[in-house]
Amino acid sequence: MTSRAVQYRRFGGPEVLEIVEREDPAPGEGQVRLAVRAAPVNPLDWKLRSGAMASADAPPEPRVPGFDVAGVVEAVGDGVVDLAVGDEVLGKSVGGAYAEKALAPVRALTRKPAEVAWEVAAALPTGVATADRVLGLLGLGAGDHTGTTLVVDGAAGAVGMITVQLAVARGVTVIGTASEAHQDDVRALGAMPVVYGEGLADRVRAVAPQGVDRAVDTAGQGSLRDLVALTGAPEKVLTIADYAGAQELGVTFSSGGDPDAETRALADAVALLADGRLRAPAVVTYPLEEAGKAQDDNQHRRVAGKLVLVP
Repeated sequence: MTSRAVQYRRFGGPEVLEIVEREDPAPGEGQVRLAVRAAPVNPLDWKLRSGAMASADAPPEPRVPGFDVAGVVEAVGDGVVDLAVGDEVLGKSVGGAYAEKALAPVRALTRKPAEVAWEVAAALPTGVATADRVLGLLGLGAGDHTGTTLVVDGAAGAVGMITVQLAVARGVTVIGTASEAHQDDVRALGAMPVVYGEGLADRVRAVAPQGVDRAVDTAGQGSLRDLVALTGAPEKVLTIADYAGAQELGVTFSSGGDPDAETRALADAVALLADGRLRAPAVVTYPLEEAGKAQDDNQHRRVAGKLVLVP
């Protein structure tokens, strides 16, 4: 059997992406094949496609982008006992989620509740995994952290809004930065909103005279110096989006975590979402044929919300 996939044979701009017909991949041990229902566009996807993280002009073989995925199990590999054909799941693929069919390890998947839409489910894995990881690295893991004040820079973004909600649920006082247009959105998440940009430190001090204990930068828009000033030390600040700034200021840069911990965090978040206790990012959908446009829109921040491909 064959199915469609988006691939690139060389590194470059979004124009290198093409739709191809390929043989359906066969699941290996501990894997399942999914009929993909939705796959989000993440910054890592277009960074890999651009070649910015490579030393050659082309990948060794054609590459299908995409790691986060939501879909229906349609085939199982050896040793798979926890999932069966027909199960609806979300999580991480082995890569290649921009396709009608994709492989995923069972350990990286969790079940999708019927009441959660496919595109919403697909939008969750990276955001939830990142939010849970950064809070843990800042000493704000599961438990009660009442009395701690945290600044989330980029609180209206897909990662930022989940970070805010998880922190608030753990008793943290959260100050969330966002544009003027998204102040009410941040307030609705349970955070005190402030406008980001020049003068950020003064605005945060105005709403948090008690001081700031920790800070996380999810936006990569040059806030690290202010965040260090607010917390008093670079070790109290973490970024997922400003590698150069982190190197310059001694701030921790985080880009990956434990896969099993990520799956557990995703299962917990999905349960909260299904119960109405977690607000998911707004979603904008694109067909597979517009994968290049979706990546370009994501890279240049043309569209608000989480961009998701729907085969």
